[in-house]
Amino acid sequence: MKLIRFLTILASAISTTSAIALHKKNDGNEPRVIAFDLHRNKIRDPVAHDRHRRHKRSGSIDVELDNEVTLYYFNASLGTPKQDFRFHLDTGSSDLWVNSKESTLCSTASNVCSDSGTYAANKSSTYEYVGSYFNISYTDGSGAAGDYVTDNFHVGNTTIKNLQFGIGYESTSSECVLGIGYPANEVQVGRAGKSAYNNLPAKMAADGLIASNAYSMWLNDLEAETGTILFGGVDQAQYEGSLVTLPVQKSGDDYSAFFITLDGLGLANETIGDDMSLAVLLDSGSSLSYLPSKYTDTIYDQIGAVYDEEQRIAFLPCSAATDAGNMTFKFSDPAEIVIPVSELIIDFLQITGRQLSFDDGTPACMFGIAPATGTNVLGDSFLRSAYVVFDLDNNEISLAQSKVNATGTNIVEIGTGENAVPSATAAKNPIAAKSGLPSVSTSSNTDDDDESGALSVRSSNLSIVVAMVLVFASLLV
Repeated sequence: MKLIRFLTILASAISTTSAIALHKKNDGNEPRVIAFDLHRNKIRDPVAHDRHRRHKRSGSIDVELDNEVTLYYFNASLGTPKQDFRFHLDTGSSDLWVNSKESTLCSTASNVCSDSGTYAANKSSTYEYVGSYFNISYTDGSGAAGDYVTDNFHVGNTTIKNLQFGIGYESTSSECVLGIGYPANEVQVGRAGKSAYNNLPAKMAADGLIASNAYSMWLNDLEAETGTILFGGVDQAQYEGSLVTLPVQKSGDDYSAFFITLDGLGLANETIGDDMSLAVLLDSGSSLSYLPSKYTDTIYDQIGAVYDEEQRIAFLPCSAATDAGNMTFKFSDPAEIVIPVSELIIDFLQITGRQLSFDDGTPACMFGIAPATGTNVLGDSFLRSAYVVFDLDNNEISLAQSKVNATGTNIVEIGTGENAVPSATAAKNPIAAKSGLPSVSTSSNTDDDDESGALSVRSSNLSIVVAMVLVFASLLV
């Protein structure tokens, strides 16, 4: 069946990130924390975006995240004087990169890079050249190549001096990306064969702005406009129950990506998967979640979803959000995350103002889990229901159930050494992944996912049509 591609929705204008909130510790000292406010942003086609992404291998900083259903962004600045940018926050990659105004994309297409911003090296007095070996590519052939440089990075009232990042001079993507994954996953390591540099969270720790290379993420629910990423700290007001700590699974010989082991999957009172021992990647840069088709086929059957092979999306009646129950994701005991199925049903009427419908006129919504063609991913559709602490120094992930629309704060600093995450307890018997890990280290910076698992998808004689004509749809094919 054929679905007209989604209309591009321009994002809001760039603005400066909100101020940093510091909270005193019990000893009277202020914890080193930096918080970013995250803001959700609409994109025309989340599946196409996910498909082309590259998958490699005592203080805190708090930033608000924008939320517009599909991707999460925050606003920050580079250079002296400041040049403003809207960054796509990505735990699945490790490099910060921006476009030059003179890039092959930005110089030829009118205003295509205006939402994210462009960098002018000759307008910054603190710019320093590093080398001409920045080169990032995606599975659809898009990407960017240019220089590695250093400059000052500004968020709120905090400045991180001499942060290394890439400038795209030859570019086919208009987004500015802030990768906050393992330094071993940097382009400089895999493509240039050089040692890793301190990316943003590592640089914050090295400069003493936070105690260790660790941060927590709270995206809030599907209806929320903002979330928060807290570098160096945990906000205990944003989760329910206790944090349970799980080991990150090595990909190849390195810790280069946030793989943890998914061991069980349930829907309502039915078991979808048990004793799975499946490696899954926690990736904020992925709008949807991706699991093996033997699980997604069962899920679709139970909730009445229809899978579109061409679009690689499952659709179901929007009315299913009212009585579909919960999905449960089980990890090493006792860690589990419960997600209302309503949180996995995405209505494009709310994003584009245009209603998708089945050919009988029933309003159609997108389902937030799709079959994996390579790496298994728990993206934003999962992360909105989880409070996640990424402890890169200890190679651990701590999970708790997210507290929806939490008010107030209770921020505590992530310390150093073992058991650095406050009030977190280790899983009783951590389960090692038996499948789902890349056959080679993700730090190789290749873009080929492990295709060892054959994908079996269901076809359908149902078609999905757009209730309103999209004037520019043909331009998006």
